[in-house]
Amino acid sequence: MSATLAPRVVVVSRRSELDELLARHGTRAAAAWYLRERGRDLAEVVDRHDALQEALTTVGAAVPADWRRGAVDRDDLPRFLFGPEDVVVAVGPDGLVANVAKYLDRQPVIGVDPEPGRNAGVLVRFTAGQLAGLLPAVAAGAATTRGRAMVRAALDDGQELVGLNEVYVGHASHQSARYLLTVGDGGRARRERHSSSGVVIGSGTGATGWCASIARDRPGAPRPPAPEEEALCWYVREAWPSPVTGVSLTAGRIVGADRLELVAESDGLVAFADGLEADRLALSWGQRLTVDVAPRRLALVEP
Repeated sequence: MSATLAPRVVVVSRRSELDELLARHGTRAAAAWYLRERGRDLAEVVDRHDALQEALTTVGAAVPADWRRGAVDRDDLPRFLFGPEDVVVAVGPDGLVANVAKYLDRQPVIGVDPEPGRNAGVLVRFTAGQLAGLLPAVAAGAATTRGRAMVRAALDDGQELVGLNEVYVGHASHQSARYLLTVGDGGRARRERHSSSGVVIGSGTGATGWCASIARDRPGAPRPPAPEEEALCWYVREAWPSPVTGVSLTAGRIVGADRLELVAESDGLVAFADGLEADRLALSWGQRLTVDVAPRRLALVEP
């Protein structure tokens, strides 16, 4: 941390289901009717909203009075500028940590679970009540922090994005995408032309999410990497066999100098990370996208 500039705690959160219902229906009465017609009770939604607000209040009270503060909603992350002295506190489900990770570069991240027992707790490892004792250690660089590998996708025009869980490459509407896939390094490279519903390339952290659901239906799928391992796993979704497209090169691992390369052979292809479809790269016909292990890692604070 800077010797002259006080740390800034940036709290990242997302709108609760109640907030989204009110934005759509206007009043609690209208939201309650909408849920009741679908066999749900507004009380459950209110309880979850209150739990999030209570956690955010506790987190705010834990920040030292002489530190700077910032707050950002998940939807505004692509427009928010993080500083090198920031301590990032993500209050929400595990996926919120993945959402913010792609916008960071070595800033420590503390995942706070507002509903212990409801979330898996893979990335949100703390309760709001633990934050007051944790922040000084994080700012001093004395907290336990583990670097988690991330995945990078780079276009041949210099644009790139980074994800903690996975990168999806395919058609924007998830219909058939046509491309030439190459994996490997130099003389060991293998390639195949595909028509599929896209390719998912995940890290060890993402191996418990989308990649896990794909691998579950793939007998003999490669072993997923560990969260800290400099390796990725990748899967082609629903490859279609035809006289000009194959189905033999549809899963594997990326390790060391290996990389996955995709050349678009249809328009409308995109690449986005960790489910943030609005923040994406667009591939036109003939463009080349390279996916490999990102040069930076997420600094996740651990208990």
